[in-house]
Amino acid sequence: MKKEKMALDVVNPQAAGIDVGSRSHYVAIGPRDEDVREFGVYNEDLLALAQWLLDNDVKTVAMESTGTYWQSLFTTLQSVGLEVILCNGKFTKNIKGKKTDVKDCQWIQKLHTLGLLSGSFLPDEATEQLRTYCRHRANLLEQAADTSRKMQKYLRLLNLRLDVVVKDVTGLTGLTIIDAICKGEMNPEKLASFRHGNCKKSEQEIAKALQSNGRKDLLFSLTHEYELYQVFQGKISECDKQIQKLLDEQIKNDENKKQHYIEGKVHKRLNKNSPDININLLSYQYFEGVDLLAIEGVGHSTVLTLMSEVGHGINKFESAKQFASWLRLAPNNRISGGRILSNKIPKGSNRLKIALRQAANAVGNLKDTALSNFFKRIAFRKGRTSAISATARKLAVIIWNMITKKVPYKTDSQYEFLDQKRKRKVQEMKKLIHKFDITPDDLGLQLNINNL
Repeated sequence: MKKEKMALDVVNPQAAGIDVGSRSHYVAIGPRDEDVREFGVYNEDLLALAQWLLDNDVKTVAMESTGTYWQSLFTTLQSVGLEVILCNGKFTKNIKGKKTDVKDCQWIQKLHTLGLLSGSFLPDEATEQLRTYCRHRANLLEQAADTSRKMQKYLRLLNLRLDVVVKDVTGLTGLTIIDAICKGEMNPEKLASFRHGNCKKSEQEIAKALQSNGRKDLLFSLTHEYELYQVFQGKISECDKQIQKLLDEQIKNDENKKQHYIEGKVHKRLNKNSPDININLLSYQYFEGVDLLAIEGVGHSTVLTLMSEVGHGINKFESAKQFASWLRLAPNNRISGGRILSNKIPKGSNRLKIALRQAANAVGNLKDTALSNFFKRIAFRKGRTSAISATARKLAVIIWNMITKKVPYKTDSQYEFLDQKRKRKVQEMKKLIHKFDITPDDLGLQLNINNL
């Protein structure tokens, strides 16, 4: 029997593949060993790499997203006019066999030549700058929270049970008392006099909780943690100013954004970790008249995360399903032989997915809204964890439709009148009656079940 060879069509004839490393990059422009070269990671090496690709008439390049080592190379290649495809490492894994840097770059080049690689989502430069500020701010918040926990620990060791009498030791009352303690004040009555008017505990009860054992070593450590906390709060404020400045520049340079205006929302409360900027107005202008805060459960931090992680790049997703799938909020159906083997949500997470899940959890605590009723129906059948995932996906779909189609948020309950609600409830009861074979004797009522 004569052997037949099967050939694949070449999609990208002038393609190169790069195996990104921490100290060197291996570049392949063809299948032969002489088509592979190694370059360093310094700026002059990256420029030499880009020039070598241009000299060999390369038009498009594929590379793995290895840590943060790819970013400088990615920027350099784009600056010289090359089309760069950034791929997830799980899509470029080589077949079983000996693994070397040379073979890896050749395999990437081969896959890209045949058009078997797809690029990862990358935001535009303005969104990337905003993302840097917001992620740095999140890291500062984590460090500030760590110093807050240490302050509480040293307060307990000093027998100053401030955490019992105030809700938050970093609130107005708590920080004022800690500041006085760090300055040497140990009189319980004097410390209790710093109580803020909103504090529920009386001065007498606060004074009882502030009987210190006077250990100087613990007081020294508490003072250092309090100073670090103040430093972090100052850095967070500076970060807020940079975020405000960057957003103002983007809005002022665009006439379509600058013309929009919206009043503040009293029911959307700010917590102490929220940025000191008007997210309500800035997001409304940024998305050109789309009011995302109108969605129940969606707060200022959720909107800021959306602006910094995706921004206007959300228009790159052709459908809401693609957007939900990219967020890993859509089920990954695995079908074989006509049967669904698995439909679990894929593993993996990003900051926007976490923000949407937090918003979904907040929706579950609301009463009698369209989204909260949806949440409770899912939670009743499958539990709260599944309800959070399902509601987060629903939020992602709503957000995609609002931004890409420029439509306001409208709930189904706003247009559902009493007769429509009654009709829906009757249909639900019919299903239950037929499912569980309910009779009039079971209900204790004289009902004509046949007419239902």
